Amino acid sequence: MTKLYAGIDLGGTTIGGVLGDADGKIVAEANIPTESYAGPMAVLERIAALVQQLSAKANASVAGVGIGCPGLVDVQRGITRFFPNLPTQWRDVPAAEVLTQRLNCPVSLLNDVRTATLGELVFGHGRSVQTLAFFSLGTGVGGGLVIDGRLRLGPLGAAGELGHQTIVPNGPLCGCGNRGCLEALASGPAITAEGTRLMLAGQAPELHKIVGGNPALVTTRTIAEAARAGDTGAQEAINRAVEYLGIGIANVVTCIHPQLIVLGGGVAEMGDLLLVPLRKSLPQRVGMFPPSDVCIEQSLLGVRAGSLGAIALAVRGTSNI
Repeated sequence: MTKLYAGIDLGGTTIGGVLGDADGKIVAEANIPTESYAGPMAVLERIAALVQQLSAKANASVAGVGIGCPGLVDVQRGITRFFPNLPTQWRDVPAAEVLTQRLNCPVSLLNDVRTATLGELVFGHGRSVQTLAFFSLGTGVGGGLVIDGRLRLGPLGAAGELGHQTIVPNGPLCGCGNRGCLEALASGPAITAEGTRLMLAGQAPELHKIVGGNPALVTTRTIAEAARAGDTGAQEAINRAVEYLGIGIANVVTCIHPQLIVLGGGVAEMGDLLLVPLRKSLPQRVGMFPPSDVCIEQSLLGVRAGSLGAIALAVRGTSNI
């Protein structure tokens, strides 16, 4: 009988769960509210209940569980160290041990963006390469590195935080405490803020038309829609972020010369509005060697990168990623 594994994507508002096999074939999925205000143990109980729900839906037992976590975890010991956006910050919670006892199967933890990177490596574009860098572009900018076919995690599981490289010295304050991070300059909120500014200044008329002049309705999606309609202000908001992102990508390419750069997350849904100028800028910013063999692609897995990566984590365990 085919073994099935649960992949959990733990978010601040929603817990996403899928049940699938080692080839990434999904047989059941469900989402539930996180209810993080109830504290870590209550959320872990909700995760256990979700895994059991998926198991019952598929009428099959679960061979292992992988969890993508929104912060820093002790990968080898399965202990949460610091979840900055959840109440109590989940400091030193033995999550893997609690869930292993509750579900009677192995449970592995990994940072959520590194989990998405693993998903892209195992089930996405990464199947054909040995070295890649994953940029998750959304509310923040996360990242992950694959070198010689394995995730590069470092001693704290925190290696690959590509969104927190300094792009502009003394630039805008970032949530990590540094200034001028890529996240502060090219995240969804950064693009939205610039688009809103240009609209209110009368420089993005198509965007103004799309949102009815309401700043609360400006999103990366509406900015992209306006840009595709020829709005130069909306295009400028995107191009500004692309310039910073291009610098960040060039830095990574210069350091590790990956075969592939993958863009994931909601902002990556802009597609060619990002990909075309980024591909053009790379040879302009990398001068020490020709980067013509470096591909820049949108994630093949889209919103499922995290959950599929969690399945891969459950299959492989933390010692083989």
